Amino acid sequence: MDEKSYYSRLLIALLMVLCFGVIVLQYVCPTSDCQLLHLASLSSRLGSRAPGDRMNGAGAGDPYSSEDGALVRFVPRFNFTTKDLNRAVDFNIKGNDVIVFLHIQKTGGTTFGRHLVRNIQLERPCECHAGQKKCTCYRPGKRDTWLFSRFSTGWSCGLHADWTELTNCVPSFMSNRESQERRRTPSRNYYYITILRDPVWRYLSEWRHVQRGATWKASKHMCDGRLPTLTELPSCYNGDDWSGCSLEEFMACPYNLANNRQTRMLADLSLVGCYNLSIMSENQRWAVLLESAKRNLRNMAFFGLTEYQRKTQYLFEHTFRLSFIAPFTQLNGTRAASVEVEPETQRRIRELNQWDVELYEYARDLFLQRFQYARQQERREARQRRLQERRKLRAKVKPWWGVTAVFKPTKEPPMTEQSLVFSEEKQADVRQTLGSETDGQIEDNWLEEDESETILDYLENVEQWR
Repeated sequence: MDEKSYYSRLLIALLMVLCFGVIVLQYVCPTSDCQLLHLASLSSRLGSRAPGDRMNGAGAGDPYSSEDGALVRFVPRFNFTTKDLNRAVDFNIKGNDVIVFLHIQKTGGTTFGRHLVRNIQLERPCECHAGQKKCTCYRPGKRDTWLFSRFSTGWSCGLHADWTELTNCVPSFMSNRESQERRRTPSRNYYYITILRDPVWRYLSEWRHVQRGATWKASKHMCDGRLPTLTELPSCYNGDDWSGCSLEEFMACPYNLANNRQTRMLADLSLVGCYNLSIMSENQRWAVLLESAKRNLRNMAFFGLTEYQRKTQYLFEHTFRLSFIAPFTQLNGTRAASVEVEPETQRRIRELNQWDVELYEYARDLFLQRFQYARQQERREARQRRLQERRKLRAKVKPWWGVTAVFKPTKEPPMTEQSLVFSEEKQADVRQTLGSETDGQIEDNWLEEDESETILDYLENVEQWR
C-alpha cells in the first residue's frame, strides 16, 4: 500500500513539474512566436531537399523561391515557343553524346565546372585525383569521355574558347581522339551549355581579377581558320600584365575584351568578319552579334544564371535527366560584391556593356520562363499519376456496386417461366439504374477533383519570387 502511494505521489509531482514547464514556456515564448519558430525550422528542412522533390502545398518550403530578391512576381516580357521552353533532351551517356561547356570568364563557371565532374550521380563517376586539374569522365564500359570542359578535357580548343571556336573545334577534336573502328559509329550529339551573369557584377569581377595580375593572353580567338592580327585586337596594356590598374583605366580602354564579353563569346563572329572592325559600323556589328547570341543561347541545350543557383541546378537536372549529389549554394560574398561602386560608375559600366545588358535581360526572361514551364510540366505529370491511381481505384469499386444492386426478397411466390424472365429484367433495370447513379456520383466527384486540381495547379504555377 505504501509503495502504491509512493508512486502516486511521484506521478503527481511529475505532472506538476510538466504543468509548470508548460506555463513557463507560454510565458517565455508566446504561441504565435513559437509557431513562427517551428515554421522557420520546418521551412529550412524542406528547403534542403533535393531539387525535383514534390512539396505538399502550393509553395510551402519551396527551395526554388527567389534567390535575388529583386521581383515580387515574375512577369514575362518576351514570347517564346514551346520548343524554346521545353529543353529536355535525350542525353545518352552510354552512347556517343557529349556535353560541351562554354566557360565565359567570371560567371561562376569554375564552380559549375567542378559540379559537373564531382557532384553528379553517375553509374561511372568521374575520377578526380588530388593535385590534378583534370578529371577522367568516361562512359560506363567505355574509354570515351562524355564531357568537354576545362576540368575534363582541359582547354583543348583554346583558353576560354567562345562559341565560334568551340563549334569549329570540338567535333574534330573528339573525332581525333577515337580509333579508326570507333569513327565508323553514328555521329555524335553535341549539347552546348553555359553560365551567364549580371553584366555589371561580371565586369567588376573581371576588373578585380585583372587587377591582381591575371591575364588571358593564351586565348586564341580563332575565327574563320585564322588568328586576329595585333591591329584587329590590340592590347590595353604594355608589359606582362595589367596588375594594379584602376577601374577608371580599365573602363577607358576601347579595346578591352571585357566590354560585352558575354555577347561576343556567344555569337557567331564569322557573321561580322571576325575581329575586322572595318566591315560594318559598330552599332550594326553589335546588333548582328546580339541577335546571333540570342539565337545560339535559345538553341543551346541548357544555360544557367549565376544569380539563380538552385534554379540552375533544377533546370540542368530536368534537361539532362541527371541528378546532383549536393544542392547548389547561392554565394553572394564575391570580390565584386565587396566593391563599393558609385551609382554613376555603375551607369557607365552599363553603357559600356549595353549589349550584354540587353542579352542578360533576354536570357533571364527565357531562363525563368523555362523554369516555370518545367515546374508546370512536373506538376501536371504528378497530377496525371494521381488521376490514374484514382481511375484504377474506381475500376475496383464499380463491380462492388453492381453486386449490391441485386435484391433478393426473403419470400417469393412460386416462379413461372414468364415471371422469372420478368423478374430478371426488373433486376437488370434496377442494377443498371443504381449503377448509372453510382457512376454519375463518381463522375461528379471526379469532375470536382479535376477542377480542384486545376485550381491548385494554377495557384502553384503563379511563381512568387519573394
